[in-house]
Amino acid sequence: MNDWRIYRGVGQPHDGMRRLPAPPPWRDFAASRDGAGSGPEDPSSARRLGVRRRLVENYAPRPAEVDAVNAALYLRRPLLVTGNPGTGKSTLAYAIAHELGLGKVLRWPIVSRTTLQDGLYRYDAIARLQDVQLERARGDDQGDDRGAAASGIGSYIRLGPLGTALLPADEPRVLLIDELDKSDLDLPNDLLNTLEEGEFAIPELERLADREPVVEVLTHDGDRVAVHGGRIACTAFPVIVLTSNGERDFPAPLLRRCVQLELDPPGEEQLTAMVEAHLGADGAAAGADLIRRFLEREPGEVLAADQLLNALFLTQHDPHAQGLTRERIAEMLMQPLDRTR
Repeated sequence: MNDWRIYRGVGQPHDGMRRLPAPPPWRDFAASRDGAGSGPEDPSSARRLGVRRRLVENYAPRPAEVDAVNAALYLRRPLLVTGNPGTGKSTLAYAIAHELGLGKVLRWPIVSRTTLQDGLYRYDAIARLQDVQLERARGDDQGDDRGAAASGIGSYIRLGPLGTALLPADEPRVLLIDELDKSDLDLPNDLLNTLEEGEFAIPELERLADREPVVEVLTHDGDRVAVHGGRIACTAFPVIVLTSNGERDFPAPLLRRCVQLELDPPGEEQLTAMVEAHLGADGAAAGADLIRRFLEREPGEVLAADQLLNALFLTQHDPHAQGLTRERIAEMLMQPLDRTR
């Protein structure tokens, strides 16, 4: 009997996990990891944009989106993208990096405890102290603890995504500052000077600049770069995409420094192109009824495009499975995000 279920709820162990099919393309993390380091393309682009994204490269997004991105590129200003969940705000950063060949996207996810320091760099003073103490215990102390510790300070400093994006380079990096509206009240204001000047200082290295004018530190990507005089200043301002779900207002000084873009929910043409990029033309055709259901939702009802993709993938995986109906799947996976429970 053809049974799509892996977990059966019978309380008896079995080897059903061996029958688990390949994941949806947008949740295939192994494919992203396998592609790491194989070229300039961000290895997660296929998962974010669709493994068949080249089938829809001729599809043009709405003019307002294109104009806003180009304005941010020309002006060297951050792009502040707002809209409901699932409208493609984060994906826009990956689309920019993919089309312009700007390499791996630096991602800085924001939570309520995030500070500017998290984005710029981290100095692990505790680990450095522990290592000095270990050297002493091993009898490796050569008499000048301060000099020995200072020469290795770069091993304890790691740049964050924002700090890495501001490194001098011929071409800019793409930085996604995701869900800025989740931050506390201070972070948007704390960002102002860094976004305006395109540089920042590392005080721990500035204090040693007379003895150690050049120190190698780790980047967010795990590479080593030289920092001169304890300061980092960009030569090409990064392509910064800040996203917000509109849960709070931002201060006027931040808005003044950004190009603003409000993303509307995808229309039929965009939605079909998105489905084709992930599931192919056959997948879009087979799921035409669910695409139509998504588009005909109640006015003001919030649904995310990935909810539709999940429903399409599951119904098309085995449409004849026992007890499984399209209606049940659509009801389970396409519940409005703003529905009160």
